Amino acid sequence: MKRNWELDELTEHFTFLPNEMQQIGNKSRETRLGFAVLFKLFQYEARFPFHKFEVPKVVIQYIAKQIEVQPELYAQYDWTGRSITYHRTQIRDFFGYREDTVQDAEDVTDWLCTHELFHGHDFEYLVDAVYRRFREMKIVPPTPDRIERLIKTSIRTYEGQFFQATLEKLPVASLAKLDALVDRIAFLDDEDLEGARSSDVILSFQELKADPGKPGVESVLKEVSKLRTIRNLELPDELFRHIPFKALIKYRQRTATEDLRELRRHPDPTRYYQPSFGSEAWRLRII
Repeated sequence: MKRNWELDELTEHFTFLPNEMQQIGNKSRETRLGFAVLFKLFQYEARFPFHKFEVPKVVIQYIAKQIEVQPELYAQYDWTGRSITYHRTQIRDFFGYREDTVQDAEDVTDWLCTHELFHGHDFEYLVDAVYRRFREMKIVPPTPDRIERLIKTSIRTYEGQFFQATLEKLPVASLAKLDALVDRIAFLDDEDLEGARSSDVILSFQELKADPGKPGVESVLKEVSKLRTIRNLELPDELFRHIPFKALIKYRQRTATEDLRELRRHPDPTRYYQPSFGSEAWRLRII
């Protein structure tokens, strides 16, 4: 929650309406203030504060003035007893929310895989998306640690599905040539072999990913060899046609930093995906 608030923002988000004031009832002193702070914070963020002093002092002071108690009383509010448990239940019921379940986490994971992860894996964006989703479902979100685990699980699930789908699109002939590429040699067609130099014929996976370097005849010839090698793999033209550019950049960087020993340890969907993506990235770059 942000620390600095302007008066007009406080007025818009933390002013009690008459029906809301009725919820405070005859509560007094720190209980009155603690409940009021929980109420308005939940109304604003659709969650309860994760720790007592997460709430900015200026917000506490603004709320305290409305309900006619001293803001210093907030420090005395019991954060672990039965009262706060009852207060949270009362607030959830007022706004029509319920506590989360294991099934809810699974549903949000499926939602992330279907609607969000295709566009990118920026963690902060995904955290905001998960909170928005729980708010739409009128469910109190889990703790930040559980949110983090949920997102990481969703990313692993999505990538597993993505890698498997990529593998299923690859022809058997391409798989065999990718195996040859990973084994540090790529075989060109017979017509390409005629008149080609040895440096044009034998390309390692690392060489295929290497930067072209300074412009010149040698670098151009090397890039031509890369293009021949890529074309010889016979990758489907539509393999990554609809993948967002941000995702392409992420996987290209991952592929560029992984060596062959690591690559061979992956299960087939990931192992075939990595070099085919590296090759596709080069095709995009060259063309």
